Amino acid sequence: MAKESKPVGGGASGVSAVKHGGGHQPYIPADKIVPEFTWAAVLVGAVLGIIFGASSLYLVLKVGMTVSASIPVAVLSITLFRVFSKIFKVRQATILENNIVQTTGSAGESIAFGVGVTMPAVMILGFDMELTRVMIVSILGGALGILMMIPLRRAFIVKQHETLKYPEGTACADVLIIGETGGSSAKTVFSGFGVAFVYQFLMEGLRLWKDTVERPLDFFKGATPAIEISPALLGVGYIIGTRTACIMAAGGFLSAFVLAPMIRFFGDGLASSLGPATKLISSMDAGEIRNNYILFIGAGAVAAGGIISLCRAMPLIVSSILSGLRDMRDAISGGKGAAPRTDRDLPLKVVFIGSMALVALIGWWLGSSPEAAVLGGGEGGFWPFARTYLLAPGLIVLFGFLFVTVSSRLTGEIGSSSNPISGMTIATLLLTCLLFLILGWQTREHSLLALSIAAVVCIAASNGGTTSQDLKTGYLVGATPKYQQLAILVGATSSALVIGGVLLVLNQNNTVYSMKNLPQPQVALDMAEIRTHRQETPPGTQKPLFVWYAEDDNAQGVPSGKYLVDERGVVCYFVDPGINGKLTRRDDGAEVRKFNAPTARLMAMITKGILTQKLPWALVALGVCIAVVMELCGVSALPFAVGVYLPLSSSTPILVGGLVRYVVDRRAKKKGDLQASELDSEMSSGVLLSTGYIAGGTIASVIIAFVFLVEPIKEQAGLWQYRKAPAAEAISFDAQCAALTRSEVGEGASQNELEREFSAIKIMNEKLLPNFALVREGMKLTVPGEKEKDVEKDQTLGEWAAAHGEKPSTILDLNANRIGSPAALPAGTIMELPQRDSPALAAFGVLAALLLATGIFAKKEEA
Repeated sequence: MAKESKPVGGGASGVSAVKHGGGHQPYIPADKIVPEFTWAAVLVGAVLGIIFGASSLYLVLKVGMTVSASIPVAVLSITLFRVFSKIFKVRQATILENNIVQTTGSAGESIAFGVGVTMPAVMILGFDMELTRVMIVSILGGALGILMMIPLRRAFIVKQHETLKYPEGTACADVLIIGETGGSSAKTVFSGFGVAFVYQFLMEGLRLWKDTVERPLDFFKGATPAIEISPALLGVGYIIGTRTACIMAAGGFLSAFVLAPMIRFFGDGLASSLGPATKLISSMDAGEIRNNYILFIGAGAVAAGGIISLCRAMPLIVSSILSGLRDMRDAISGGKGAAPRTDRDLPLKVVFIGSMALVALIGWWLGSSPEAAVLGGGEGGFWPFARTYLLAPGLIVLFGFLFVTVSSRLTGEIGSSSNPISGMTIATLLLTCLLFLILGWQTREHSLLALSIAAVVCIAASNGGTTSQDLKTGYLVGATPKYQQLAILVGATSSALVIGGVLLVLNQNNTVYSMKNLPQPQVALDMAEIRTHRQETPPGTQKPLFVWYAEDDNAQGVPSGKYLVDERGVVCYFVDPGINGKLTRRDDGAEVRKFNAPTARLMAMITKGILTQKLPWALVALGVCIAVVMELCGVSALPFAVGVYLPLSSSTPILVGGLVRYVVDRRAKKKGDLQASELDSEMSSGVLLSTGYIAGGTIASVIIAFVFLVEPIKEQAGLWQYRKAPAAEAISFDAQCAALTRSEVGEGASQNELEREFSAIKIMNEKLLPNFALVREGMKLTVPGEKEKDVEKDQTLGEWAAAHGEKPSTILDLNANRIGSPAALPAGTIMELPQRDSPALAAFGVLAALLLATGIFAKKEEA
């Protein structure tokens, strides 16, 4: 999966072609000295980098892709400094200062991409996603990618200036040059940001309408049309363009309307489960079919698509490596005359010493990490020492330099958009895991080590490509390379320090602590070992419990996952993570919004599948064949495979954005407003509004995630989530659910629709049961932990729980067999109803219409 999905066109204004054609003449001559590397520029760039890094992380967890941050950061920099100049009566920022801002800020997006596609895989494999690990991987990978790219600058940016166009870097230079003369394009970005921010707050913060609309088809079992009502994904579709959006959606349609119904059709008659699932296909919904079968098919397709992308680029890869090595040799043996300002890099001595220091730090970190014990860190002799402290850093240097070189060159050829960073990461992971398999390294700790190696390489390759784009921009506007290199090091480090915290908060905010249908170990747990594990306190409770990860095929007969157990080894909670989790409702019925983290899940699947040799290879091979067929049909396999892998709900808003772009481009061609070469311009009003949609929607979600860490705020926000319906008379819970179901779906509804609605209403309102359940005098009730308490008099469970400082729902879950059915609901009892689809679809329609109107009627903006 590429960082983005399609290359953009060249300069929006044609400035680059005029100023930089033929013999290269930068906008600011080499002999002219203007303010450049100032504290204000670096600080603003670092802040914008953190903001766009958080935005990009949210996006990559949702759909596995990001969009370039350089253009919006440059536009915002120009605008902010103009505002500061007017308010504080100081000089305006120079073009080189604005270039430093976009250079510093662009690092956030590349760090976020690398972290988002690798680090969640650590948690999927059953490890804690520690803040320290995320920060170390981010800092080391980011710095290594930048330092490894610096010796390649003269080869790729200077000597091959006419050959390697670096489309995003050239477009960004145009934005900066046009910005010198004034303009108003930032108004469009800010407008999109504001609209999307308010929209996301009303939808996700106050829960005024659904975020996903889906409706299973009764006449076509297994098929479920769905759309996520997301301004960010709508903006992504517009930016990547019609063709790529349609290819992605085609993959989604294949999985939702061909593969899922086919599996359901052939599996309906089976009397036993079909592996890897443990449940009858006839009793699965579309989501379960996807999780048990289609994900493996999609994983095979994505892996094949990434590898095909690398193979296609093999001639470029070879020439890039040879060219880079030749230029490094020339630089080392060249003369020592003073270089002009626009040709001054960080000294090679600093680059070399810095790279060696980073490699040493990587070796020390991996050697002192928990997984080092299985590598022989405590043994004597050279081989244990080498495999602990030298092997992993050696693999990182080998793959890191290879793929930083490849990424830097491919970015110049085809742009960051089509740069197959995910394919490089998959290749790194495959080769590392195969090497580990040959060495017999197949424990959980070895899988963690393999993922850590792949994560550092992924971030290094991602940052290498971003650095080369920034240096191209600097080359065109006349920047000093060493100042840009220092700036992106600052940006990468500042973003790396923050991005791990954002990742953990996004996961925690959507984590579900469930006490429903808890499995209990068939074989007693080894509590002596578990007591050495860390403890965790569930929300709304006071008592910390021990963390226990159940692995696949464990002796206890418990499904794999994370559990919290007490001192006796009793499972008290199942912990379903916010990233790649399965539970979409909390025990009280409140909805949560999970992150699919498609690429991270793929990384975990590859690592675990190879090292345990339990991957369902037949399903993976089906995906590989799908990718090959698409390539043979002349269709790029990677975006199609991404569509197969993602849920259809993520692909459909991207398709809508692509179709809006199609209408805008068709109208522009008819009117002759734009030349064909300008249709991909990153300065068009529609693209700028889409950038605002992406930033506003994702930043709102990140802020909401932090605010919702405070449980009372989260609970109060949930009160807005559903429509209300009072009981007209005293009635049993099930009878009231049935009555509400009939009123919601109407008389002509099918049996399946009735069952779905009844189940949804029942789950949403089960929190009412504790308030009316009766407990009798003398009854013993289990409370969290290992204690039992007596009931002193006949009363409702709600009354008893309030008197003892416990949650009624918790007590009911722990004592369901003792308490039995609740009494009738009193007249006037308020029950909640699911939200209707129409408000969500109407709100999304307004967003799409605004984007269409902006693209059609607004004139092409100037910075």
